[in-house]
Amino acid sequence: MSADSSLLQNFSDPTGRLAPLLSQCGELTQLLDLEFEALKAQELDRFEQIQPAKTQLLSRLTEACPSAEDIQSLPEWAPLQEALIACRDLHRRNAVLIERKLDAIRSALHSLSSAGNASSVEVYDRLGHVSRFNRGKGYQEA
Repeated sequence: MSADSSLLQNFSDPTGRLAPLLSQCGELTQLLDLEFEALKAQELDRFEQIQPAKTQLLSRLTEACPSAEDIQSLPEWAPLQEALIACRDLHRRNAVLIERKLDAIRSALHSLSSAGNASSVEVYDRLGHVSRFNRGKGYQEA
């Protein structure tokens, strides 16, 4: 039994509005998990393919969900609140992974760009003055 079906069994939904919303939250959970797997594997094409479906699903949820106050104040909306919180947490997990990967890329770029500056070394000449010495230009300039 999936998490969605266990949520559906634990509530009463006299208006019939909650079941479709919970189903959409289940779909969003699946998309967020696929997104995370694509990010871990650094498969950016697959990550990009997920985005339109995720955006469309988020739009549908936004339009169909009651206000935050209603969700928090009415006990029959508790399963939806739990599902939305779980989706938020999955989204945050993915955002943290993206930030970590971006930080690693920035670090690598910084290391590569500062490597060019490391080839220019300051040395002292015979008089004790600082002179610039560029590696790779030969020993004649030293």
